[in-house]
Amino acid sequence: MRKGAITRDAVLQAIAEYDELGRSGFLGKYGFSEARSYLLLHEGREYDSKAVAGAAHLWDHGRALLPEEFSGGKEHATAWLKRAGFKVKAIKNPDWARDELILACQLVMTNGWKGLDANDPRVIELSGLLQLLPIHAEVDRSEKFRNPNGVARKTSDIATHHPDYEGRRTNGGALDVEVLHDFLSRPAEMGKAAELLRQGITAGNLVSPPLDEDLDAYSAPEGRLLMSRHRRRERNKGLRKKKIAAVLQRGGTLACEACGFDFEEVYGDRGSGYIECHHVVPLHEAGEGRTKLNDLALICANCHRMIHRRAPWPTPKQLRILLQSRRGSTNAQIPSQENAEAGDSAANVS
Repeated sequence: MRKGAITRDAVLQAIAEYDELGRSGFLGKYGFSEARSYLLLHEGREYDSKAVAGAAHLWDHGRALLPEEFSGGKEHATAWLKRAGFKVKAIKNPDWARDELILACQLVMTNGWKGLDANDPRVIELSGLLQLLPIHAEVDRSEKFRNPNGVARKTSDIATHHPDYEGRRTNGGALDVEVLHDFLSRPAEMGKAAELLRQGITAGNLVSPPLDEDLDAYSAPEGRLLMSRHRRRERNKGLRKKKIAAVLQRGGTLACEACGFDFEEVYGDRGSGYIECHHVVPLHEAGEGRTKLNDLALICANCHRMIHRRAPWPTPKQLRILLQSRRGSTNAQIPSQENAEAGDSAANVS
């Protein structure tokens, strides 16, 4: 029996049995608890999605799945039912993402670090913006997803965790506190990130990063969506080629501007012409616009990861100074400035 290989007819048979036995009788027969995350929708009625998916296996494979054999989430039951042509809805809303908290925290900051009421026009406006953010899939959103009441509660979570707040704190999460501290330590920087997010939502040009994009490995002060755009700028093949050409024309080498690592020197022909390209100024600082070659740095994969690992991001020059201090000598084999300066006077490129 292949888990998840259920047909629409089998699901309909499970639904019919659910209707006949009633919720408690159906769940009891197959050993399932009430759904906590998702519900199956069919002809105006709601059903426990995991239980129905598990029972459907009885008609397709001769044996129902046990609750411990699969999950009721997006990876198993929800995906199987959607593949069979059914609609599934979330019972509770997903946790707030960093991008959403940046927008909420900016609102609290402009309100003097005080929470706002659900009827406040600014809360209603933010609620509408958050519903347009392409972060959470529709199937994960309940009918109350980021409604004004929920947004107002989040502003209270942020406000009551401010260092100067003297009353009783509400139940904010660790990420709420992290974003709050970022705003307190870098208000201009975080405010710019919030404005870029707002502009991106209004223009409709913010897209969710692909599932295989490893953004979780990076510390993104500007949020996941802007970080994704920042990474796409770094991966622009045309810009990378122009930067490399500018360095070579000036007699430079393709050595990392931070640590001096040269792929060709170490790997021979396999490493010839290879180097990663890093956009020195984060999107939340640079904003949208045309990119100059001197906005780019050629660095190795290790240094690229170290730069993005924790905010605020060091420049390649700052990372080079750190390496020099670690090596105990400014005469250590660290690259000169010729690579970093190559293309400084080059024309703007898109």
